[in-house]
Amino acid sequence: MGELRALRWRDVDFANHTLHVRENYTHNQVRRPKSGKVRAVPLIDLAAARLDGLSRRELFTQPGDLVFCNPLGSYVHDGDLRRRFYAALRLAGLWHRRHEDKPITFHDLRHTFGTLAVKVWDLPTVQGYMGHSDIKTTMGYVHHVPKTEHADQLSRLVGSADPATPALA
Repeated sequence: MGELRALRWRDVDFANHTLHVRENYTHNQVRRPKSGKVRAVPLIDLAAARLDGLSRRELFTQPGDLVFCNPLGSYVHDGDLRRRFYAALRLAGLWHRRHEDKPITFHDLRHTFGTLAVKVWDLPTVQGYMGHSDIKTTMGYVHHVPKTEHADQLSRLVGSADPATPALA
């Protein structure tokens, strides 16, 4: 959330489909991202389209302006951002999930990214995009990696075994 709250228009690179994570805004302070490292993450088409629409607002669209700001152009309060998030859950028909044993939280968006990312990129790439300083943190998403290719490889190996060869115990 802090990285989104600190995102400025100069950090949005539409041409290269990239967001640059340079700052984090938490506890009324601007800091480097949690990892201490600036990083670039892919900007998917759906998000780019929404940001493009937002970039056409009347005010606060200069490079140094915040992408997500309050009516005065300053940082959005984290409580206000959470309320908007929960309102979006309601509109999406997912509000009921807030009341289960493990309710949806704003931070779950980050976990969703990690879960999807490991399905298409290798772990060091995901580590870089997520800003994890230790690959062990990224390894928490490994169980989401599809095993289809490995299962196919093993199936071919087992299927190619000579039926006359005794099975190994």
